[in-house]
Amino acid sequence: MKLAIIPARGGSKRIPRKNIRTFCGLPIIGYSIRAALQSACFDQIVVSTDDPEIAECALSFGAQTPFVRPAHLADDHTTSRAVINHAIEACAEVFGRKADLVCCLYPTAPFVRATDLVAAFAQLQDTPPEGRIFEPEFVFSATEYPFPIQRALRRKPDGSVEMFEPQHRNTRSQDLEPAFHDAGQFYFGYPDAFLAGHPMFGARSLPFLLPSYRVRDLDTLADWEHAELLWSVLELRGETDSERSE
Repeated sequence: MKLAIIPARGGSKRIPRKNIRTFCGLPIIGYSIRAALQSACFDQIVVSTDDPEIAECALSFGAQTPFVRPAHLADDHTTSRAVINHAIEACAEVFGRKADLVCCLYPTAPFVRATDLVAAFAQLQDTPPEGRIFEPEFVFSATEYPFPIQRALRRKPDGSVEMFEPQHRNTRSQDLEPAFHDAGQFYFGYPDAFLAGHPMFGARSLPFLLPSYRVRDLDTLADWEHAELLWSVLELRGETDSERSE
């Protein structure tokens, strides 16, 4: 069973009702569900939530909500891994069979594309190229930092600044090693690796690289407004799936 798990609790604080807030005309969770459906990668697309309104919205887009997330897994301190592991085990019980592949897909990822999910799914299962000696356990969405991290500054108590890596003060940007970060969209992996607590960003993980203009954290209302503007521009350029699911 290929399982997509979308973790969407009801108690978001910085952006109230974030997981079903309207984003460019749709509840934002709808973009993730739609991409998962269009990818045809999954046998089951499950939303893990403690909130009846989120569950109703998820069902309207074609996902399933076969269990209610326990309250102790819906507070501000619960990790995504704990929620995913609970969902893996709950789905095995509900559907009567264990998953052989899992994708954690965040509900606030409107820039996610079905084609990305298909390609990342293939990347996890592809035969390793010559020279790579490990089989990956995870493939996760990532993107390059827009500015060299070797030039990062810290602010000292007296208000002045200093470089984290002063040895690179005069190094040309093109000579600095690129750095990447989690894009916060999706995380493919094998159930045993999730359940065993293996690190997502470890020696047996591969990044699936996305262009930086399709990666946005939505932590504040300003982030949200910026992302809507960007999404609208991409839609005008024909770089989004503009089909609406009501």
